[in-house]
Amino acid sequence: MKYEILTGPSYALAEVELSEGEKIVTEPGAMAWMDDNIEVETKMKGGLWSGIKRKIAGESFFQNTYVCNSGRGKIGLAPGIAGDVVAIDIDGEILTERGAYMASAGNIEVSASWEGFQGMFSEGLVALKARGNGTLFFNAYGDIQEIDVKGGYAVDNGYVVAWEPTLNYSVSTAGRGLKNFLFGDQLITRFSGHGKLWVQSRSTHNLVSFLHPFRRVKPRNNG
Repeated sequence: MKYEILTGPSYALAEVELSEGEKIVTEPGAMAWMDDNIEVETKMKGGLWSGIKRKIAGESFFQNTYVCNSGRGKIGLAPGIAGDVVAIDIDGEILTERGAYMASAGNIEVSASWEGFQGMFSEGLVALKARGNGTLFFNAYGDIQEIDVKGGYAVDNGYVVAWEPTLNYSVSTAGRGLKNFLFGDQLITRFSGHGKLWVQSRSTHNLVSFLHPFRRVKPRNNG
């Protein structure tokens, strides 16, 4: 398998070239174009329980598997948001925020990972765990930066994309005390240890907050 990340980081797309018999698993709707010698099969990869766990983690219940039937064929994979795409080779585990997974090739299983009450990332208490051996594609809103953490690093929750399990983390507010925890508007994730961390340059929550005053409001019917 060969791949190239095109038109990044603002509107990135992964173009993957498969040899005969090679396959790639994607989220439904990720395929933008493909050669006609590639076929697709939609199923619950890993069975019912794996599908349920992916749904809990904000991913799709079903996944698409694209297989090259003859020769070589290309498939273009695009995320649902305007942003970057990263492809990494893994042999073990990678944790991502909910909604970041786009595709994987090789022997990789994707499921939900309960991160406990410390796991208050931008999308909730459940992260997504990719485990196995192969190539993982994930996406984010804005550019994605890879950080080599050696000791400690602090990130606003809305900017966390993915991290290696060798990193420990805790969540707190930007300030101190119960009042800040209950009424503060910024949660900070503090990573510690040694490992890689991926962050995005934009926050979907900040975008929603910006657009909120401009939303259409239906007039009240006081009659």
